[in-house]
Amino acid sequence: MKLYNIKDTEEFFKVVDQCKGTVELVSTQGDRLNLKSQLTKYITITNLFSDESMIQELELVAYDPEDADRLMKYMFGTDKFPGPTTP
Repeated sequence: MKLYNIKDTEEFFKVVDQCKGTVELVSTQGDRLNLKSQLTKYITITNLFSDESMIQELELVAYDPEDADRLMKYMFGTDKFPGPTTP
């Protein structure tokens, strides 16, 4: 999935931290980096914000369907996105 125009990286990484499974960032070279790793977060933020005030585009892979729903809700700014609910 691709996410666009991420202005609040702190909020984005809070959503990633709430995910149960692995969430990976796919680089333009096809490398996959675990976004739940603190080192990867630091490197990602440093590289993405070197010349920009927001993240224009990220390609992510979420292995857990609930995590994918959570990220979609974040992307659309809603908690009404259809998908599995947790009790």
